Amino acid sequence: MTEVKNVLAVVSPHVGGRQAGAALATIFPAEARVTVVERTDEDPAALREAHVIVTGLGPVTAGHIAAAPRLEFIQCASHGFDYVDLEAARARNVPVCNIGSSGAEKQNVAEQTFALMLALAKQLVPAHTALVDADWALPRLQQSITELSGKTLGIVGLGHIGEEVARRALAFDMTILYAGPSRLDEETEARLGGARHVGLEELLRTSDYVTLHAPLTDATRHLLDAGRLALMKPTAFVINTARGALIDQDALADALEKGTLAGAGIDVFDPEPPTAALRLLKAPNVVLSPHVAGVTRETLVRIALAAVQNAADFVAGGEPRDVVS
Repeated sequence: MTEVKNVLAVVSPHVGGRQAGAALATIFPAEARVTVVERTDEDPAALREAHVIVTGLGPVTAGHIAAAPRLEFIQCASHGFDYVDLEAARARNVPVCNIGSSGAEKQNVAEQTFALMLALAKQLVPAHTALVDADWALPRLQQSITELSGKTLGIVGLGHIGEEVARRALAFDMTILYAGPSRLDEETEARLGGARHVGLEELLRTSDYVTLHAPLTDATRHLLDAGRLALMKPTAFVINTARGALIDQDALADALEKGTLAGAGIDVFDPEPPTAALRLLKAPNVVLSPHVAGVTRETLVRIALAAVQNAADFVAGGEPRDVVS
């Protein structure tokens, strides 16, 4: 008989909170006793008894891990895992997993990436705003409206999501460059239209659009800082649907305000939600969205199923997938 495990499901309010968590709890097998909270330390008794924590963007700190002496497993209901203290988990020999291989988010993140790229290329936001104000803005905007066709797309992080972006770029007749720690096999590069692996600095200098799909780690925090942003063409655009802290947000605002960068499409922020003081909110030629790239109705179902299945497999004694630490 499989031992009953206590599962603490942490679902932050901005991704559905208790209501979404209640639906998540129904997916777990009978071997799991699930408590749903919106903050990891909301129910100290449940945290103390938890064998498994499943978290949907709710932080799991070193303090939380120390307060859970029975903890055996942490499952992130996302591709990202930066909100879990990996060092503290590692010190306790507690594996941390994401849903990377499930591909649950890849379709919609790729779609959102192109929605932001197209909005910038076609100047959709200023065009809409002008028309609402009875301003026929065509003479003013036509010099900055451009195409994706024939442009170079630089993908930073060509994993599951990056590949989906690359596949869509082929339909727009874009040239694909990618940067990352390793090169894909030649067959995959050929399938992606002859995608070419280059260093990050070459990618930044060469690309017309740069899109970020890398995990947030100590090594990638502020990957695009003032120095690297300065390498980009003044006609180039940067897109971030991964993690806000991959970009130095003040440096990006500086570049946009000075006109050394043409525009930015941003779906993720540091912190989230952003404060009113964030300069990007007022920067010129930005298109902003509130971390919606992974939260369609369809995506949320796939994420929940992938996270619960991996946690359930662990509860049943199986080998977990997508161990990140």
